[in-house]
Amino acid sequence: MKNDQAASETPAMSRDKVIIRTSVIGIAANVLLAAFKAVIGLASNSIAVVLDAVNNLSDALSSIITIVGTKLAGKLPDKKHPLGYGRVEYLSAMLVSGIVLYAGITSAVESVKKIIHPEKPDYSVISLVIIAVAVLVKIVLGRYVKAQGEKVNSGSLVASGSDAMFDAILSSSVLASAIIFKVSGISLEAYVGAVISVIIIKSGVEMMMETLDQILGERAEKEITDKIIAIMKEEKDVRGAYDLVLHNYGPDKHLGSVHIELPDHMTVREVDRLTRKLEARVYRETGVIMTGVGLYSYNTGDTEAAKIQNDVQERVLAHDWAIQLHGFYVDTETKEMTFDVVMSFDIHPREGLKILYEEMCKAYPDYKIVIAPDVDVSVTE
Repeated sequence: MKNDQAASETPAMSRDKVIIRTSVIGIAANVLLAAFKAVIGLASNSIAVVLDAVNNLSDALSSIITIVGTKLAGKLPDKKHPLGYGRVEYLSAMLVSGIVLYAGITSAVESVKKIIHPEKPDYSVISLVIIAVAVLVKIVLGRYVKAQGEKVNSGSLVASGSDAMFDAILSSSVLASAIIFKVSGISLEAYVGAVISVIIIKSGVEMMMETLDQILGERAEKEITDKIIAIMKEEKDVRGAYDLVLHNYGPDKHLGSVHIELPDHMTVREVDRLTRKLEARVYRETGVIMTGVGLYSYNTGDTEAAKIQNDVQERVLAHDWAIQLHGFYVDTETKEMTFDVVMSFDIHPREGLKILYEEMCKAYPDYKIVIAPDVDVSVTE
């Protein structure tokens, strides 16, 4: 029965279980650490230890948000959201970064107050031992959570794991300041608290910026785009694959579109059979759903067209900002020429088009020329 149930689980269900289980472990560990540190901090009158406890509480709250976000992201598509709720994970990660940022700012305010109005801490040997144990727990927890996050491609877990490793460093600094106070009587804990708050703020800002990049849309991973292009070009009739665009609808859901270059003698039936085959293979090997495969045709059996294409390509790629030329087609009888140019972000597309039009019209004054500008989204060659 258990084997049947395990076999019926989808990768998404398995991923959600890993995220939730790891988050629950993080919540339990952080709540216990926060409780111990709060008791020690209040008993010893240490602002640094109290702030360390607050940081652990914010980590626990972050894990709770991660669980909620994972549950919402796992909802099935509906009429209002036909592509699912996968992007909710990015919103939950944004909330986590906001909590971390708020905790850092609050910690900074309290630390400054203690610097202006210092109070002597009073550490016991037991409190030092507990802080040392907390450092070890955070190191183990951080490595575990980060490893699980990388395993299931969860940005929230990876961020939580990295944050836990930072916490271990911060707790180590609290322990060091306590030992220094016990040995020399010099109190550095308010300043250590200030350093802790700055690091927490920095971590919160970095997490927020990374999540914002995901929400806005980042360039697709080169490993995936190279794989898709390679799959396309392995077919004997495909001379090139261009304009690959991937849309992210959650950590494990990508929709894509691409143009492939085929000989101008292929029939619609042949093209249909080929594109269906490519779509199935791309999904099987990469998990990307190809929602559209557009077509470019290239001239066959026309030596004059080949000479024109070579000349045009040489002229266009002479510009540093022209990354790629594709989709070239010329009709020497009707005097029509079309092609696409991928331009880098170093030049405005309108300016690039103006330059190319002037050059092409001067070289081929009898031709009607259509040039389509493309954005450097995922050029792989």
